[in-house]
Amino acid sequence: MTSDDTHLKTQELLRENNYFGMLNDQVLLLKQEKVPCLQDNEGRLALDPSDRYALLTKPHGHGDVHTLLFQSGLLSTWEKRGIKWVLFFQDTNGLLFKAIPASLGVSVTKDLDVNSLAVPRKAKEAIGGICRLTHENGTQIVINVEYNQLDPLLRANGQPDGDVNDATGYSPYPGNINQLIIKLGPYMEELARTKGAIKEFVNPKYKDASRRTFKSPTRLECMMQDYPFTLAPSAKVGFTVMDVWLAYAPVKNNPEDAAKVPKGNPSHSATTGEMAIYRANSLILKHVGVEIEGPKTATYNGQEVQVWPRIVWTPDWGITYSAVKRKVLGSCIISQNSTLVLNGKEIILDNVNLDGTLLVNAVNDAKVRLGSWRIRNSGWIIDPVDHENKRYPEEVRIRGFSIKKLDQKVVNIEEPGDFDLHQFS
Repeated sequence: MTSDDTHLKTQELLRENNYFGMLNDQVLLLKQEKVPCLQDNEGRLALDPSDRYALLTKPHGHGDVHTLLFQSGLLSTWEKRGIKWVLFFQDTNGLLFKAIPASLGVSVTKDLDVNSLAVPRKAKEAIGGICRLTHENGTQIVINVEYNQLDPLLRANGQPDGDVNDATGYSPYPGNINQLIIKLGPYMEELARTKGAIKEFVNPKYKDASRRTFKSPTRLECMMQDYPFTLAPSAKVGFTVMDVWLAYAPVKNNPEDAAKVPKGNPSHSATTGEMAIYRANSLILKHVGVEIEGPKTATYNGQEVQVWPRIVWTPDWGITYSAVKRKVLGSCIISQNSTLVLNGKEIILDNVNLDGTLLVNAVNDAKVRLGSWRIRNSGWIIDPVDHENKRYPEEVRIRGFSIKKLDQKVVNIEEPGDFDLHQFS
């Protein structure tokens, strides 16, 4: 879903990158409309600063995705193709896809109409909490409650301490990361009734405690995670909690704002988002038995991060624990300064010892086994880049570093077949 602010740029990005490997008819952009802004508590309409004869407008919120899907006819197309579940995700959180297979499994085994993905959450952390709300008439709903509303809600309903950590060190109310898995059949029935309309709210940001003057004009908006509010009490609504390292590393802060985040708190920048991918892949391999050297601490764009081995693989190499475990055999070792790139469906690591950089490219019909490999080379190193250094492209400056490729071992398998490669160094 796009808006007037993002639609053309999104189209351009997709075309320039050949839809990132997808077919262009696999991608459909649904553009939401904007709504007029309000300039004060009296609800006066705000004028566009660049044109005093035009109203200032902003997007209506991501809750519009339900209306747009209803209007598009896509849901019927998906149903005819045998699709049973719909995933809604925020495009800032690339780590999400590592958590989706298991979460989808929860939806299937629990037969959930709605499954919200969540992570452990510290009390009063600035992220909404998943709660079960019980009405005085006994009806219940499992729903996200925004973090600035959760503590007052608890205090007003018999919990004088409000939102506090329990014995686990976390709040009892896990953090909503705004990724939803919805069962398609009941979803279509509900949208046929509501046409995708989601309850609206207004959330002004005030300049001071007097709460009379807005920092900037606000507008009516709606949130996609409020969809369960319209469901019948019989609907099955649940949530799945995943560890943060596997499921949540959004990229939403620029380098300047990220550098201001207090030490120890997540800065949610391009720098931390990329490092989170390396950490997740390293920990996944560690879970299946690979000896992974621990991370080193470094600072990029004023942000202190943990730098793990730079390990990446294509999705078809391993999207589940069992798939990864099947392709890692024997005693494998990867040092902290290593880079490993696996670009192929059937690449088997068997007693591989890596201290440097190894790239393996294989066509999908090739099965490649690397047996007892010992790789030692200068590898690829991380070279710090200041975000204000205009000699580098923007995507390098916002991450705070570039990759200097000194040396690497590259394996290219361009034909189908079985390839058993032994004792190479």
